[in-house]
Amino acid sequence: MAECGRGGAGGALPTSPGPGLGARGALKAGAGGGADPGGGRLGHGRARCDSTGVSNGDCSLGVSAEGARASPARGAPGAAPAPAGPAGPAPREGKPGGLPRRSSIIKDGTKQKRERKKTVSFSSMPTEKKISSASDCINSMVEGSELKKVRSNSRIYHRYFLLDADMQSLRWEPSKKDSEKAKIDIKSIKEVRTGKNTDIFRSNGISDQISEDCAFSVIYGENYESLDLVANSADVANIWVTGLRYLISYGKHTLDMLESSQDNMRTSWVSQMFSEIDVDNLGHITLCNAVQCIRNLNPGLKTSKIELKFKELHKSKDKAGTEVTKEEFVEVFHELCTRPEIYFLLVQFSSNKEFLDIKDLMMFLEAEQGVAHINEEISLEIIHKYEPSKEGQEKGWLSIDGFTNYLMSPDCYIFDPEHKKVCQDMKQPLSHYFINSSHNTYLIEDQFRGPSDITGYIRALKMGCRSVELDVWDGPDNEPVIYTGHTMTSQIVFRSVIDIINKYAFFASEYPLILCLENHCSIKQQKVMVQHMRKILGDKLYTTSPNVEESYLPSPDVLKGKILIKAKKLSSNCSGVEGDVTDEDEGAEMSQRMGKENVELQPNHVPVKRFQLCKDLSELVSICKSVQFKEFQVSFQAQKYWEVCSFNEVLASKYANENPGDFVNYNKRFLARVFPSPMRIDSSNMNPQDFWKCGCQIVAMNYQTPGLMMDLNIGWFRQNGNCGYVLRPAIMREEVSFFSANTKDSVPGVSPQLLHIKIISGQNFPKPKGSGAKGDVVDPYVYVEIHGIPADCAEQRTKTVHQNGDTPIFDESFEFQINLPELAMVRFVVLDDDYIGDEFIGQYTIPFECLQTGYRHVPLQSLTGEVLAHASLFVHVAITNRRGGGKPHKRGLSVRKGKKSREYASLRTLWIKTVDEVFKNAQPPIRDATDLRENMQNAVVSFKELCGLSSVANLMQCMLAVSPRFLGPDNAPLVVLNLSEQYPTMELQGIVPEVLKKIVTTYDTMIQSLKAVIENADAVYEKIVHCQKAAMEFHEHLHSIGTKEGLKERKLQKAVESFTWNITILKGQADLLKYAKNETLENLKQIHYAAVSCGLNKPGTEHTDLQKPRRSLEVIPEKANDETAE
Repeated sequence: MAECGRGGAGGALPTSPGPGLGARGALKAGAGGGADPGGGRLGHGRARCDSTGVSNGDCSLGVSAEGARASPARGAPGAAPAPAGPAGPAPREGKPGGLPRRSSIIKDGTKQKRERKKTVSFSSMPTEKKISSASDCINSMVEGSELKKVRSNSRIYHRYFLLDADMQSLRWEPSKKDSEKAKIDIKSIKEVRTGKNTDIFRSNGISDQISEDCAFSVIYGENYESLDLVANSADVANIWVTGLRYLISYGKHTLDMLESSQDNMRTSWVSQMFSEIDVDNLGHITLCNAVQCIRNLNPGLKTSKIELKFKELHKSKDKAGTEVTKEEFVEVFHELCTRPEIYFLLVQFSSNKEFLDIKDLMMFLEAEQGVAHINEEISLEIIHKYEPSKEGQEKGWLSIDGFTNYLMSPDCYIFDPEHKKVCQDMKQPLSHYFINSSHNTYLIEDQFRGPSDITGYIRALKMGCRSVELDVWDGPDNEPVIYTGHTMTSQIVFRSVIDIINKYAFFASEYPLILCLENHCSIKQQKVMVQHMRKILGDKLYTTSPNVEESYLPSPDVLKGKILIKAKKLSSNCSGVEGDVTDEDEGAEMSQRMGKENVELQPNHVPVKRFQLCKDLSELVSICKSVQFKEFQVSFQAQKYWEVCSFNEVLASKYANENPGDFVNYNKRFLARVFPSPMRIDSSNMNPQDFWKCGCQIVAMNYQTPGLMMDLNIGWFRQNGNCGYVLRPAIMREEVSFFSANTKDSVPGVSPQLLHIKIISGQNFPKPKGSGAKGDVVDPYVYVEIHGIPADCAEQRTKTVHQNGDTPIFDESFEFQINLPELAMVRFVVLDDDYIGDEFIGQYTIPFECLQTGYRHVPLQSLTGEVLAHASLFVHVAITNRRGGGKPHKRGLSVRKGKKSREYASLRTLWIKTVDEVFKNAQPPIRDATDLRENMQNAVVSFKELCGLSSVANLMQCMLAVSPRFLGPDNAPLVVLNLSEQYPTMELQGIVPEVLKKIVTTYDTMIQSLKAVIENADAVYEKIVHCQKAAMEFHEHLHSIGTKEGLKERKLQKAVESFTWNITILKGQADLLKYAKNETLENLKQIHYAAVSCGLNKPGTEHTDLQKPRRSLEVIPEKANDETAE
């Protein structure tokens, strides 16, 4: 079993419910288990992976000996050491809540050195200020910060950096240099880069120890030199980046810009809110009204926090009374309702304005959020929808509040709205889908003594469940009843359950519902069951006999609105009105295990019993006939496609570990149902991923038990419109394909994807429900978990943010390699580090294929699946090397691989000469395809690096980043792009610096690599497909050909396996080349659009349409009976 979590991913079973365990205790008790110990209710904590969690948010670094010696206490000689802890920016003077007066920005230099503070914190503690404007950043820079200076010799020097009093220079101290040399003139700064995106950072020996989120570089001088810095935290880095960019943009006009924005759009709007309350123009309002107004504008804020902020403000002014003035109202609003991380994002895209105009918003949507086909009308609609001020709506401006509203809206949730409706092919055979399934649906508590209730069926069906279970026994008054036999669970009448099923069967989905009927009734009551089902369900029952000429089950599309009965069926040669069949009694197995704890029973080897089956009931069973599983080779030869086997969890785990390839191949044609072990009397859940990875369609879950395992099940079936059916990956459906469920490496024919997740901040975390003994304050941290095939299982955690559950800032980035994206899930878990009894705050689980890239909010859910009001995570998502099946806006970004490390897909030798000859001919085009793809990827990444961006960036972002460098002193372009041809070229407009020539040369190399892909991909693709078709001609007779070549038993089996491997590789390589061509066309579009947006296009070329590809690369047919299938 894949141990995807130390608290719920393996196959071990609990020996006892462990009711007394806390969340962490339960996790430890069930290590490697998948059992959700403690009734499953306590197993809601994070899943644990083999590797320990990594926290890369710590920006502290080892400092060289020289650097240590050169770092005495900060401050002027003889001055007291600066405070050791982080501090907020200097208090702002002037109007409360407004911008500082000129005197508060230009401060006396000597006084400045004495009062210097170390860092700025965004903590939500009431006594600290938050960054809400450019002047806050400038103030903080004038105060100064300790930063680490990185040199090419791998040494790190601690220096104290500050903005000069006149805001004309950036200085640092102490330094061996003359004080006049230890500075950079602001006017010489060309750009400010975020992250580790300079040659010094990339080549530095300790670069891996430096947090990407804390690093930034100042590029200055005519030779584009770099000053590479690391802040103590990501928020401090953001302050310097924002402030420096503001200074670069406005230069000597910075002061005027800061002062002119004193009565800005936002302040005017908030003042208007105040005036609407102050109807009598008294100049003040009551504290109660002020608190309520701010709470209405920001519902996530706690009343107590708003009141405390006003009281602290009054106390600082020695003010008596509780009336609130307009200035106080504005100041408190700015303090409480500004999210600094969103402010930094806004100024990044607004060219350092305090708002986004229509074009800024368009650029954000296109370059960052990946929204396709954006135009000014769409941008204006967003502004009108989310901008609260009338001025902003009229001018087409999106303020910080409007931008925050937009980012927190469902439009910016992490879940791709395309998957909120049915978006997958629903015309594949039923066996090609995962099916949302419930175990003992009638139970609402444990398996042994718990009550039975029809609400179990209502809940499951409303949640999109498509397979429910009915355990039917003889009842009083000739009315069958449903309960777990051999236990003390209560009973419900069969007829009432059928009534409920009829009412809710298609409430959440129109696709077929499977009733798993475990029949223990006498012939007399079986006839009553038939009467109830025929009368109540009527035409919804699917009773059409299977077509023996077919090889696969009908599709969900064909079976819309139908109810299928899965149960025992009499053989076709039975002529009587009843007959003898084997019993299928899960409850008996549990009872025997409970009664014989000291006797070891083999899984699925409970003594077989037989019982009498009524023919009328048998005839209700059509394409879901229950049969007993024997072994894979017997099933491959004798099992009919309409026959269904049920596997005890323990037996299914055994097959998953010992016969993973056979299990996957078995499930290509037959339905397999896996039910929890009878030892799970506490109704804990198994890990569904352990069986999905083998292709098992019906993994029955105890819906009544919340926790990690149900989170995975609910999250997985959110996709495809929550219709209860999810199409399995192609590699698990195609008749000739190689896939092992337990692979711990990359999957043949599938390109691994890199998932980059940055946890930026959290909002309004409630305290854990079970932590009644502690106060309202929480110490949150976040786990990001990946669940999927064993090679993909991983987890990482952020640092803990102490005593801040309202607005914690994490600013930590993680990277995960996803080898089989179509089977992977991402789970965000928020926990409390200062817990008493319970640590769980909230979670959200999402299929990898449903992730939206860009800046997204993650709505958190409670243990039982309810949405937690106003509680969310703010994250950034990027996916690189994404190809298979992605939407156009999920761009296939590339990560460079050096030529020395380039690996070509290898084909295996079958030792069948004629077949090996065909595969030998495929090697050259495979190498050509790999070279085309990776040469293009390398060239693109080289260009990204010269643009000062990481490999996560796309080419539109690159063009935006480099465009300012292409402008001369008079804003005339030094370089323009000729867009008249399919491949845009850069043209120099005179003499340009060497550094720009290097960018142009690298761009030309990239364009040539893109051109090579577009012009050669079709021919190489055709060669690979031709080899694939030629090889498939041997498929049907491979055994006989191998026998003639002298291969026997194991060698013959190995040859068949190698053939399947080779076909999978060929199809995968063809697909990768197709996706590479699509990625290339997307890259050209981004260059074209970005050039036009930045005004860098050569006049007269902006309207040229991109040339269409000569032909699209076709997908190879997948029909099993087609000789070209694979």
